[in-house]
Amino acid sequence: MAVNHQNMDRRNFHHLQPDYTRPIYKIPEEIKERIESKLRFLYQNNCPDYCFKELERILQVYYAHKTPQMLEWEKSFKPENRFSEQDIILITYGDLIRRAREKPLKTIKKLLKKYLNGVFNTVHILPFFPYSSDRGFAVMDFEEVDPNLGTWDDLLELKSDFKLMFDGVFNHVSSKSRWFQEFLNQNPAFVDFFTVFSTKNEISTDHLKLIVRPRTSEVLSSFHTLYGTRMVWTTFSPDQIDLNYHNPRVLLKMIEILLTYVRRGADLIRLDAVTYLWEELGTSCVHLEQTHVIIRLFRDILNAVAPHVAIITETNVPHQDNIRYMGNGYEEAQMIYNFALPPLVLHAFQNENSHVLSDWAASIKPVSEQSTFFNFLDSHDGIGVMAVKDILPPEEIDMIALKVLEHGGYISYKANGDGTNSPYEFNITWWSAINNDDADEPIDLQVNRYIASRAIALVLTGVPGIYIHGLLGSKNDAELVIEEKQTRSINRKNIKADELLNSLESSRSTTFMVTTRLIRLIKKRIREKVFHPNAPQRILPLSDALFTVMRFTEDQSEFLLSVINVTSKPQQLNISKKQLQAPVVHWKDIISKKPYEWKKDNLHLELAPYQIIWLKSQ
Repeated sequence: MAVNHQNMDRRNFHHLQPDYTRPIYKIPEEIKERIESKLRFLYQNNCPDYCFKELERILQVYYAHKTPQMLEWEKSFKPENRFSEQDIILITYGDLIRRAREKPLKTIKKLLKKYLNGVFNTVHILPFFPYSSDRGFAVMDFEEVDPNLGTWDDLLELKSDFKLMFDGVFNHVSSKSRWFQEFLNQNPAFVDFFTVFSTKNEISTDHLKLIVRPRTSEVLSSFHTLYGTRMVWTTFSPDQIDLNYHNPRVLLKMIEILLTYVRRGADLIRLDAVTYLWEELGTSCVHLEQTHVIIRLFRDILNAVAPHVAIITETNVPHQDNIRYMGNGYEEAQMIYNFALPPLVLHAFQNENSHVLSDWAASIKPVSEQSTFFNFLDSHDGIGVMAVKDILPPEEIDMIALKVLEHGGYISYKANGDGTNSPYEFNITWWSAINNDDADEPIDLQVNRYIASRAIALVLTGVPGIYIHGLLGSKNDAELVIEEKQTRSINRKNIKADELLNSLESSRSTTFMVTTRLIRLIKKRIREKVFHPNAPQRILPLSDALFTVMRFTEDQSEFLLSVINVTSKPQQLNISKKQLQAPVVHWKDIISKKPYEWKKDNLHLELAPYQIIWLKSQ
């Protein structure tokens, strides 16, 4: 049975002020041992006793904020029921939709409640903190809401109708943040908060070649401090200063912030760029065991005092490295971004061939009943490429990139360490990636192609997520790229609320056609138990022109066969009972309402270009 979030009153989650009249929280012995062992691994003999005592205090303060109602509800919480077929996540910036003289968080709440309540049950508000650059990912203050967006109370108002995902931008902090300003002032409490060198020469050329980074900028940035110039580690940009987790006080501070987010209403916490968390010269500085241990430590902490909160890792890296962040399914992230999915779906539709996508999808299986995949196609950044580096040959990736450029997109590169660069992500909206604005095609065909591509993320095992521009079918915003001098801006267009409302009410607008179709499809999906993240799936490679998957319940009482035409041509398919391996007598397409019957132990399907068929057992 899935957790019914809607019946949980948000006002019963946490007290605004801690209640210190209750008994002090004691960490269970089993969890205490796990936490202590991780602290010893990270810091050896460098203050593990102090670390644990301070960590225990942080947990006790958080626990004192929990209401009796929340404590009672937690007794019935079961981790294996955390996710269900009803989980669909909408991703948006807090200020992407705007209305004059109204705080954006209030604007978005009104629109979501009117149009999307009962469609999406979770909202991911991208970083909503005060920031200096990178549209929120250079955080100046982790514990405040950007006053231009609204307040913590506005976020809690959203929680009355939706579960919430917050960003844990724990890898770095803004160069304009108070922490870094204190470092520049050489405040002793902050001199070890960052990874610092006196000169660039302190990192040898051989060590530099080993470092894997998602950017082509210099890894060290120069800053003037009270006591002279210092070179500071900056994985992403000179305005994003990496935190130094070799300092246990940094880890403890970020744990305190993690629990602050829980107290403020987070149900999921997205660990942004977490793969770069721990730096160690002489290594690649990605996927280090210390990073995995910190994620496991976060999970231990949440299991102890906030078991309903899930961790989701965002790691745009090769697929085999990415799935390691699930661990064994019980100790690390409960959900990981399925980064290979977007480029493989794009590849399938560009080539009108599902062979590679089907082969890869057949290998995707849940690690445990407590962990799953986050199936998305586009994001505020675009379409990551790293996950398919070992799935598609370089020439195939180059062909995808060429078509992205033809469709008005851009390519962001990463430094390889050997002096060369390679594609890291494609900056383009999903609509423009799938459809060429200059092509002479009927709009109906383009919409059908678009919906067919998005349906793949809805049928695979996992929890689907849709970026708001993907929901609206937005085209590239080339003007914003020029204005902000940032290629990622192509998929971050701000929308006037009244213009959006007009588009949503106009049956001839692309926005209306896309949004209406997607909402209709989602509403059908969330009613089907076969789409539970833990429900089994079988990929059926019956035709390279089609993407075919069978989903069914654990007890095999319900079956749903999804067939998606990835081509611009009509397709036919004959499926035998032996191929389906499903004891079903009657089928019905829940999209078209058309019944299907076996004829001599075969099902015959005819699909129009980009048609979706969802055959449900009757």
